[in-house]
Amino acid sequence: MNISIVLGALVGAILGLTGAGGGILAVPALVFGMHLTMQQAAPVALMAVAIGAAIGAIEGLRRGVVRYKAAVVMAVSGVPITYLGQIVAKNLSQPILLICFSTVMIVVAIRMMMQARSAGGIPLTDPFAPGKIHPDTGKFVWNATTASVLAGIGMLTGFMTGLLGVGGGFVIVPMLKKFTQVSMQGIVATSLLVIALVGAGGVATALIHGIHVPVHQAALFTLATAIGMLVGRKAIHHINAKTVQQIFSVVLLCVAAGLMVKGILNF
Repeated sequence: MNISIVLGALVGAILGLTGAGGGILAVPALVFGMHLTMQQAAPVALMAVAIGAAIGAIEGLRRGVVRYKAAVVMAVSGVPITYLGQIVAKNLSQPILLICFSTVMIVVAIRMMMQARSAGGIPLTDPFAPGKIHPDTGKFVWNATTASVLAGIGMLTGFMTGLLGVGGGFVIVPMLKKFTQVSMQGIVATSLLVIALVGAGGVATALIHGIHVPVHQAALFTLATAIGMLVGRKAIHHINAKTVQQIFSVVLLCVAAGLMVKGILNF
């Protein structure tokens, strides 16, 4: 069986079980499993993660929990910045990119482990956050501050998306929680829509500017990821969420260690 299909299905299943953060394993899977460089793996991973996130976002839209206006503001701000991230990645050495990526994975793993071990679950958003929700309508109070906060989150997400080929959920979720009053359910669903939009924009930007994307491998990997995502979403109802988070965080730490060693040895 084609290795692209196997790896894509595994990444998709993890994405479905863990949420948007699971997509961070796409790049390491391509680097270790298909022997791609970070620069080659990033757009392939991004395409797959964007499709997987879109599936989750559609589900959120159906349930009416996606803040779609906020998502559009973040996406419009973030997509142009993805090219800047791609240019920086193109000019960085492979070892530096590997070490940067492994560092991000360690941060994500520690954060997920802390959430899983927290007796009280994920903390509530800050009631004094600048991105306020109107108590009567339940919608954002749109002003310059709200727009600036969301645009800033979008720009940072776009840069990290272009630089590392990740969806950016590890940026969007904690920043929306810190700087807005949106519920966690709304944050996760909105994050998925932003990832889908920025990811699609990042892939388009890469193609427009001539950044090489191995199309055949990308298509197989993306299709398998989408199928794996659907299977993972079905399976999550029969598995303890905290257990999944703890296992996933340990896997992330192990993979991050592997990337770190690979980066150091390649210096």
